[in-house]
Amino acid sequence: MTTILKTTSKGQITIPVEWRRLFDTNQFIATTKGDKLEIKPLILDEKKPEKELTVFDAIRDNKGLGIKAKDLVKLLKK
Repeated sequence: MTTILKTTSKGQITIPVEWRRLFDTNQFIATTKGDKLEIKPLILDEKKPEKELTVFDAIRDNKGLGIKAKDLVKLLKK
């Protein structure tokens, strides 16, 4: 399915409900590849080791070191 997404005044976009239901998640990873923006569902399978992801790499977060995605998931589950 292809659709046109429009940003809000704050620069946010809404992922269509059909896509969120398709992947059964409300967490997505956005990556730029050249002139493209790639959005993938974040699905963590405990049985399958994932590539180590780091999020929140801004200077204010974790002294600029970021936080591993698996650690963020643990924090969010609390």
